[in-house]
Amino acid sequence: MNKTLAIIGCGHLGMQIAHFAITGAHYSEVVFFDDFATNDQINNYRILGTTAIIEEAFNDKRFNEVIIGIGYKHPEAKKAFYERFKKKIPFATIIDSGCRVDPTAIIQEGTILYPNCCIDAGVVIGNNTIVNLSCTIAHDSVIGPHSFIAPAVTIAGFVTVGELCMIGVGTIIIDGINIAPGTTTGGGTVVTKNIQTNGLYVGNPARFIR
Repeated sequence: MNKTLAIIGCGHLGMQIAHFAITGAHYSEVVFFDDFATNDQINNYRILGTTAIIEEAFNDKRFNEVIIGIGYKHPEAKKAFYERFKKKIPFATIIDSGCRVDPTAIIQEGTILYPNCCIDAGVVIGNNTIVNLSCTIAHDSVIGPHSFIAPAVTIAGFVTVGELCMIGVGTIIIDGINIAPGTTTGGGTVVTKNIQTNGLYVGNPARFIR
């Protein structure tokens, strides 16, 4: 596949995405844009410049699609970049070949599914979302845009996760639960009731921390 992927952000997450993009043969080349980089290269990938020149670089055909490699600590920035470029530049969607995705599931643009994920029938995963290693999302659940689903998360059927959520590693969400936008769960949290007020939740069962 002779296509070039541009990644916004050349930190650890951006490097992971680049690795999956190349080793999975989704793209033949990866380039970066980063507002804080001081070099023009990182790990043998070119850094073309800051985000101020992305549109110019796309119009010059220096890449084909873009994806946002900004981690869960900066969800608003991740959303802002998506809103800024969504009608101007095509967003990539990367689904690792080791995933099982039901044909009826909808994976929206800008989303990445890491290896070994299982996405069941009728699931909708919103724009600009990361679903990390070995996650299971059961039937008819909806993950809001700009969210980050950490490794080994298990989400049962008919769950709705609002936008800008960070669902921590190993979290379990039982069926029929609604999670308020902007919610964070700590590692190993078990959500057994609706979360109506965003904040940080931890424990089994989940309890509000702040």
